Amino acid sequence: MNANFAAIMPQVLAVWCEEEGHEVSYVCYTGFENLVNELPQNVDIVFIGAFTEAAQTAYALSNLFQSKGAVTVLGGPHARCYPQDAQKYFDYVVGFTNKSIIKEILQDCSSQKPIGLYLSANKQPESLPGIRERWKFIDKTLRKAPIIKMVPMIGSLGCPYTCSFCIDSVIPYQTLDFQVMKDDLSFLLTKFKRPMVGWHDPNFGVKFDDYMDAIEDAVPPNSIDFIAESSLSLLSEKHLQRLKRNGFGALLPGIESWYDLGNKSKTGQKQGMDKVKEVSEHVNMILRYTPYIQTNFVLGLDSDEGSEPFELTKRFVDLSPGAFPGYSLLTSFGQAAPLNLEYQRANRVLPFPFQFLNNNHAMNVKPMNYSWIEFYDNVIDLGKYTFSWKAIFNRLRANKTMIPKWMNVVRAISAEGFGRVKYNIEVRRLLSTDKQFRDYFEGETTELPQFYKDQIKKNLGTLWNWLPKEAIDHDPNAYLKSTFEVNEERAIAV
Repeated sequence: MNANFAAIMPQVLAVWCEEEGHEVSYVCYTGFENLVNELPQNVDIVFIGAFTEAAQTAYALSNLFQSKGAVTVLGGPHARCYPQDAQKYFDYVVGFTNKSIIKEILQDCSSQKPIGLYLSANKQPESLPGIRERWKFIDKTLRKAPIIKMVPMIGSLGCPYTCSFCIDSVIPYQTLDFQVMKDDLSFLLTKFKRPMVGWHDPNFGVKFDDYMDAIEDAVPPNSIDFIAESSLSLLSEKHLQRLKRNGFGALLPGIESWYDLGNKSKTGQKQGMDKVKEVSEHVNMILRYTPYIQTNFVLGLDSDEGSEPFELTKRFVDLSPGAFPGYSLLTSFGQAAPLNLEYQRANRVLPFPFQFLNNNHAMNVKPMNYSWIEFYDNVIDLGKYTFSWKAIFNRLRANKTMIPKWMNVVRAISAEGFGRVKYNIEVRRLLSTDKQFRDYFEGETTELPQFYKDQIKKNLGTLWNWLPKEAIDHDPNAYLKSTFEVNEERAIAV
């Protein structure tokens, strides 16, 4: 992870392990280090937190450490989404994690081959160590951030919305201790002249007044720069005025779709161009109070059909030129959401290796209303339009402050803009010219195209030699099969 986006839970685990009397080494891998050289030697137990796109790196590390006699534990999103696969390569795999689960693992600390032990609490933890307790691990991470140094903070877990594709959609919403939040904000003012805080809440400000009261009680107005991901439904003008007074300089609302999820964007039953106009007016109003806004979309949802969804997004780009659009390809992350069972029952989930499940480099759900070539033609066309020099200039002109202006330019001409368009053009070319490549996308073969094999090897570098050969592949229907097994066990019990 980029040092400014490092996850909170590995820092929490480090605190919990120290509280149990253990000597802890903490490493944040940003992708640039020689990881083999940076890792500590002669450890007894290794906790790895990983998103699914980093799963094969995590598998290789587990194999490396196990070869030296260490016990390995996997947590984080991948452990929750693909526990059956992860159990092949780790001694322990943990879902919801609290201090009791960690104590149990530390006390046992034994090899669990050939299949790792899966452990999970009944719910998310009710409290987490704050910034003050995690500071030495945060500080170590921020030393890797060259200029901007963003401190990770969280005030809630779960989400009240029910977006069918989201891992937090089935997790009950709960706030954490507001007194801890206030103490942490006060503490940060002793470490930075003007701190920058990135909120890791799945949806910031659901209990808006409680949050803002806590911030205003803890620190002077506009003394900390805040960045948060929130929904448009929470970003009323009254709320935006209060956010501005308290230093919120960047917001990342999810629009997701022009045909669905109206409750999240506060557009009700409106769809199509009516929704585009209303959302655009809302986004432009947000930009009057907040210097930077990224609007998030999901491409390839079952509610989309034809070129219209993509054309509507172009109109949004025209109507709200100051917003930076973030596009994600529809991705089914194992058992992250109940909707994934429907995809698996319909045999629509493809076995793309985990490295490519980052919402951008592969869409592992066969689209309902598009051929693959038609879908990529639309994605490429939208990308070219969004990151054209005309759109970049309009975005530059629409933003009023210097950092947002040039941040948008850099993002557009980097791998996120130009680079992604180039990548999608290559995928589109191979779909047209390489039958084996196209057959893989159609689910007619499970043989991974060389195009993807080469990227995995390049990405892993020296860790490639530690990746178990079978770990390139996984069963995309493991979630569905696990529900069959549970039902069979219940039937036997009855």
